[in-house]
Amino acid sequence: MSKAQRFTASSEVSPNGLGPEVLFGRTEEMLRVRRTVERVAAIRVPVLMQGETGTGKEVLANFLHQISPWREKPLMKVNCAAIPGSLLESELFGYEKGSFTGAYASRAGKFEQANGGTMLLDEIADIDSGLQAKLLQVLQDGCFSRIGDLEERRCDVRILCITNRNIQSEIERGQFREDLFYRINVVNIQMPPLRQRLDDLPILVDYFLHYYAEKFARKVQSLSSSILERFRQHHWPGNIRELENYLKRYVILESPDSILSELEERRTGPANNGLQLPPMTDFSLKKYSKMASQQAEHFLILEALKSTRWNRKRAAELLGISYRALLYKIKEAGLPQKKRA
Repeated sequence: MSKAQRFTASSEVSPNGLGPEVLFGRTEEMLRVRRTVERVAAIRVPVLMQGETGTGKEVLANFLHQISPWREKPLMKVNCAAIPGSLLESELFGYEKGSFTGAYASRAGKFEQANGGTMLLDEIADIDSGLQAKLLQVLQDGCFSRIGDLEERRCDVRILCITNRNIQSEIERGQFREDLFYRINVVNIQMPPLRQRLDDLPILVDYFLHYYAEKFARKVQSLSSSILERFRQHHWPGNIRELENYLKRYVILESPDSILSELEERRTGPANNGLQLPPMTDFSLKKYSKMASQQAEHFLILEALKSTRWNRKRAAELLGISYRALLYKIKEAGLPQKKRA
């Protein structure tokens, strides 16, 4: 068995070969996560996993299912943000023939399909208020009804929930039910961002290099100490997913310059944004401080947009400003309104 097969940590790979050495690393933050996961694995209670985008929440959920007593049962996954509300209800709970236009046959939902196993709800904070009530009922007594059916059905599943949003803020805004939050938050796992677990960088780098070298049939050299040092200095707004993309590109292009050039661009801020710091012959502290502040603000906005894949609503939440304020700042800075192709 190859090294990459032993230490599977990418969401692109079946979780059956998941190696805790890569997933948890050796930092104290992740070792605490590991202890929590191992304690809760055999107990059928809801688990809420929170953390920034790209920190490995879904990989952790896969691992938790695989070490549980229900690993031979189904693991059903639903991305709540990717499916509109009305369709999400039918995806989760199923429907009866003729219950709506296009329902030509009855269909079981994900909860029925997951019976006896695990139900993974990704981006749980994006479920609309009407559907939250129905989900609350499932958590309370395991009962639900298909769309267009009066018959009450039961399911016995362990529910795992994932979000990169602050649910407490959503509750305060009236966007998320407080009683539902308490139901899904029996065990809470906070995934630390990569910048808080830099000692795990060598393990992660080694895994991804081996994995993609095998996947793309390439022979690659280890990264130089200068690149590893730049990795340690980087803020990692995209976390492990961002690191994975850097290393995948390195393996494909076989060029360390492909990493260094982008790291340098991110360090110095977005190019051609129309902002120039005054020359050092101008010693106006007020003027210099203002422009440096603008430069940093625009750079952070661009990083937030990149890390949320140009989802401006989530970028605003990440930055702690209103959606309208973000749109104004994007326009003011001359930043792109959407991701360039």
